[in-house]
Amino acid sequence: QVQLVESGGGSVQTGGSLKLSCSASINTAIRVCMAWFRQAPGKEREGVAGIDSDGRLNYTDSVKGRFTISKDNAKRILYLEMSNLKVGDTAMYYCALARGPTSNGGLCYSLLDPDGFSYWGQGTQVTVSS
Repeated sequence: QVQLVESGGGSVQTGGSLKLSCSASINTAIRVCMAWFRQAPGKEREGVAGIDSDGRLNYTDSVKGRFTISKDNAKRILYLEMSNLKVGDTAMYYCALARGPTSNGGLCYSLLDPDGFSYWGQGTQVTVSS
């Protein structure tokens, strides 16, 4: 079993910053992909940022230059640092994990595709107001 617990969400004004955390119950350093997804009411779930245990990173275009994903393997915590927040960033943010290998030998098929992730946290709400 894999357990993921998010924290750090809250309400901020446009231009503010937040740092989200995701604590994992398993080793985050070997054969895993981890990512942050978000979902707003009436919208589909979208990938925000992902990282795998080989050091690969990916971000959706709308957050590049503003968000930074990182991981502390000793503490088994995934982070998402968010700055210059915009109203459009308002959503429930979820932490997710996939375990490799895939059928083609990779760690996961895509760092920003929710269909490839099997384990999910309960989410933490981020609200940005103007």
